[in-house]
Amino acid sequence: MNPINTLRAALVPVALLAGTGTALADGEVNIYSYRQPELIQPLLDAFTKETGIETNVLFLDKGLVERMAAEGQNSPADVILTVDIGRLVEAKDGGVTQPLVDELVNKDIPAHFRDPDGDWFGLTTRGRVVYASKERVPETEITYEELADPKWKGRLCMRDGQHSYNIGLIASMIAHHDADYTETWLKGVRDNLARKPDGNDRSQAKAIYAGECDIALGNTYYVGLMMTNDKDPEEKDWAAAMKILFPNSGDRGTHVNISGMSLAKYAPNKDNGIKLMEFLSSGEAQKLYGEQVFEYPVMPGVEPSEIVKSFGKIKPDTLALSEIAANRKLASELVDKVGLNDGPQD
Repeated sequence: MNPINTLRAALVPVALLAGTGTALADGEVNIYSYRQPELIQPLLDAFTKETGIETNVLFLDKGLVERMAAEGQNSPADVILTVDIGRLVEAKDGGVTQPLVDELVNKDIPAHFRDPDGDWFGLTTRGRVVYASKERVPETEITYEELADPKWKGRLCMRDGQHSYNIGLIASMIAHHDADYTETWLKGVRDNLARKPDGNDRSQAKAIYAGECDIALGNTYYVGLMMTNDKDPEEKDWAAAMKILFPNSGDRGTHVNISGMSLAKYAPNKDNGIKLMEFLSSGEAQKLYGEQVFEYPVMPGVEPSEIVKSFGKIKPDTLALSEIAANRKLASELVDKVGLNDGPQD
């Protein structure tokens, strides 16, 4: 089997697996996805039902850009689906996307949630919020700046400072303040840690439940995932033990990151790829996507799910994601400079 056929064989035909009966009726579209197929399958089923276009998905948890670059003009990818502004920018900088100027997509997705050059578009957002113990934290408001306040000494938990979720937040602090301020702030955050950064966002909720810390940084959508986790019901206890504080609700708003999409550089089914992107940007699809992954649709006026509403009211920071992306490298350097991952130094 030649290399391109090998690659095509790896793509999972979601429409066929879902039994829609429309395979190849109106062609196909191939998706390279950082998101697991089961999370996006309801969306793709709806797209196939509406258009008759078969969807094929290749899930890659890492190395997506490197793979596409190696495939070059032979890549079967038409559309890239990913999470985090960093991975979208990585795809653009890696030369595996192409710009799309599309009236429908641009109408549905606000300008601050899309690349000025049209190489990526946000679909849903998640807030980088503060998880707080219901029992030990009486506060109902907080700011990111306050995370460096000594009153939280020994009470804060977080995952690896170099993780893309934290780098995005730190990059936003640089954009709103400057590098010197952010460096000082990071030192304060570091010295308030209850332990060295470790685990994932769910681990921080578990640590609050166990009394190891009182507050933690985490994404909103993990709370929905924990609240509805029937396979591991102990996660429901973690979620029940904490409340969500939306930082900076009284001023600039809470830092948000995105799930998003790009048109692949050599898309062999470009027209179908654009049809999929138009569908995904629509209010109907954003609402379905948001309900599936417990995130917020980017289209103004499209309501999140009832579970997401139960978290409380979010006021999103409207800082352009391109500005955050521009500061990610400096944010990473500051994490190392202050030794954030080494934990408290006094």
